[in-house]
This record gives sequence, C-alpha cells and structure tokens, in this order.
Amino acid sequence: MEKNQILKVQPGGIAEEVGIEPNDKLLSINGNIVKDIIDYKFLITDEFVTIEVEKQNGEIWEIEIEKGYDEELGIEFKDFILDKPRSCHNKCMFCFIDQLPSGMRKTLYFKDDDSRLSFFQGNFVTLTNMSDEEIDRIIKYKISPINVSVHTTNPKLREKMLNNRFAGRLYDIMKKMAAAQIEMNCQVVSCPGINNGKELIKTVEDLYKLYPWVKSVAVVPVGITKFRENLYPLDIYSKDTAREEIFNMKIIQEKYVNEINNPFVRLSDEFYVMAGLDVPKNQFYGEYSQLEDGVGMIRIFRENIEKNLEKLSKKSKGSFTIITGKSAYKEILDASLKVMEYNGNIKINVKKIINHFFGETITVAGLLTGKDIMQQTKEEELGEYIILSDNILRKGYELEQNSDKVLLDDVTIAELERNFNRKIVVCDYTGEDLIDIINSYSEEE
Repeated sequence: MEKNQILKVQPGGIAEEVGIEPNDKLLSINGNIVKDIIDYKFLITDEFVTIEVEKQNGEIWEIEIEKGYDEELGIEFKDFILDKPRSCHNKCMFCFIDQLPSGMRKTLYFKDDDSRLSFFQGNFVTLTNMSDEEIDRIIKYKISPINVSVHTTNPKLREKMLNNRFAGRLYDIMKKMAAAQIEMNCQVVSCPGINNGKELIKTVEDLYKLYPWVKSVAVVPVGITKFRENLYPLDIYSKDTAREEIFNMKIIQEKYVNEINNPFVRLSDEFYVMAGLDVPKNQFYGEYSQLEDGVGMIRIFRENIEKNLEKLSKKSKGSFTIITGKSAYKEILDASLKVMEYNGNIKINVKKIINHFFGETITVAGLLTGKDIMQQTKEEELGEYIILSDNILRKGYELEQNSDKVLLDDVTIAELERNFNRKIVVCDYTGEDLIDIINSYSEEE
C-alpha cells in the first residue's frame, strides 16, 4: 500500500467533482508535501488550494480548488494517518504489552507512541521519540489537545521508569507547549513504592503549575498479568495502599477545588473498588473527560441508570444476561436489581467473569477475553439476549478499517453468538443506552 493513497471518494463531494478517484495518490497541497494526516488536515483548511494528485496511470494532475474555509474534500485514505504509526522506543517497567502471552494477534504487540494518534484518537504518548522539529510542528499547527503519559516529573525517575535516557526532558517540553497554549491531558500509571505517595504528589504539583494548559491528570494503578516474567519486579495495590493513595490525593484535590473549582487530579475507579470506598459524587468528575482511563465510569453509570429508568416500559417482558468483570460486578448487579424492581417482568442475570487468561489480578471488563467468557458461562442459565459492554471490544489503530467486532483474543461477536446460540447486544460502557436496549429487545405483554 502506497503512502497517501486514497481509499474512497465521497459521492457529490469536491474531490469527485474535480476528477479524483479511489487509488489516486495525494502528493502536495499548496506546494507543501503532505507527510501525514496532520499536514493534510491543516493545509486543506484554506479557501483556495492547489493540490497535486498522481493518477493511477502515473499522470500528475495539478488541481485548483475554491471551497469554504475548513470544508473537506470528501476523501478517505487507505491509511488513517497516511503513514504508519510510530512505535514506542521506551521499555517501560509497567508496560502491559510486555506482559502479553505469545501467540496473540501480531498487532497487539505493537506499541504506538504517536502524537498524531493522540490528537485524532485520544491515545496517550510519552513525547520521548519526538524531535524539536516535531514539537515545533505541534505548536505551529496548534495540535491540541495532546494526551501525555507523564508517570513522573522527576527526570531521573522517569528515565528509570521508561528505560530511556531522553525521558527526563518531558517537563521542559510540556512547559514549551504550555507557553504556546497547547492543551494537555495527563496520565500517571502509579506503581507502589516507585512513583506513588510523595513522588505522585510532587508530580501532580508540578503539572498543576502548567494549569490551565494541563487540563487534568488521571492516575491509574499498575496492572500486572500472570505472564510477567523476567521484568522489573512490581507490586500491585492492596486495600490499605489504595486507601492511602486516595487520602493523599484528597488533600491536594480539596486545595485545587478551592483555587480553580475542580480537583485537577482524579484517581481511576479501580482505586476506590480496591479500597472498598464509594466513588466521589457527580460534580467531582466535571465533564467526565477521563472516562477512557476508568475515571468516573461507576458514577456516570449510576447517573445514567437513574436518569433513564423511567423510560423502561412497564409492559415489557424479557430476560437478559449481562457479562462483566470483577471490578464492575457489584455496580452492574445493583443496576440490574433496580431495573427488576421497576419492572418485575424483566429478568437480568449478571455474570462475573474472572480473568483466567491474564490472571486474577486483572479485574476490569475491558481486558476480558472471549475464551474466558465462553468457558465460564457453560453451565449458566442465560437469558434470551446477552449484553456486553463496548469496552470489552478491541479498539485501536490497526482496527480502523476493520468492521469486525473482536475481543482481545481474536474471538469475534459472531463467534460468541454461535457459541451461545443467542444474540449479543453491545451496550455503551457508560450505561447510557442500557434501558433503551432492554426496551428494544423485550416483548410487550
């Protein structure tokens, strides 16, 4: 596949009108070579553009186009970013990919660390493999927001954690971006005894100095699979250490709420589940901008069930099985009891899947595999329909052009449906459409 090759041309769009066809190749815009999707998105915004296209027969067409500002040409590229994603040069002590078993899909072992995917897909990047020229391009094009994997602002510790001698430059790069008004969201993978406690407090305080350009910080606990062999020895959080982290953060969160009316740093729901404590109230999470890091998922799920429960038809009758992981089990069970109390004709079985594939220390639904789901539901009394959260499905750059719904171990939704001889319904992980799904797949009495 050639770089910048066009996959589709939108019917009736500008590209079709000027004779651009699938498999043509975009060469330049206004004399600028189009390196990747960042160049394309920002060069194409002008009202008058001259583009060079290489036709399938090798002819070079120069096309002048007059259009609305920010109006798209109506083309899709075969490679989403026009280029292959950049791989990670780090050897992070906590890297989840290094803890995968052998024999899985090849693309699962690819570590991306690409600022373009950060901008367009929300991926987190370490900024360690970017040159000064690339940093300047982010500033020039105002590429914002960027999601940054920080982990620590202590230069020596970051070099150790990422096993990269250039990793300690991070805070200087972030200060440069903040000065240019580039917005950043930050993530910390917290490893007990390494970058937690006082180190974590110092990291958050350093990042707060860059507010409002550092908009928020999400802290997630390190995950350790049973395949972690010959890697840096790490501990996982216990009930006591999770509680300690929550209380440490609460002190600075209250300080920030008083100063900027938001807590700035938020811990993922896993901390509260491990600690046996309830998650914070709705207002604590603001716009729920860190849901992908598991920050606020429990609270927004509760809010959505409460908000939508009255939409449940009291005339409907149906039976469902909701499949989830250990962390979310109690929350899903509580929601199902509310639904069944509201309408006694709806029957919901909530099945907790233990993660045998990666090991029982992995408790989130997003890392469940099809094999575990099938093996642990063999003897279950299943409802007429099975409901899966969409965060169980594999997402990523390599699936951008793939319409198949697939789990981490390559088991597809279609295979699960054949195994259970039942329809699998995929629900938004926030629970926003759960009541609608129950209504849609129930029968009126």
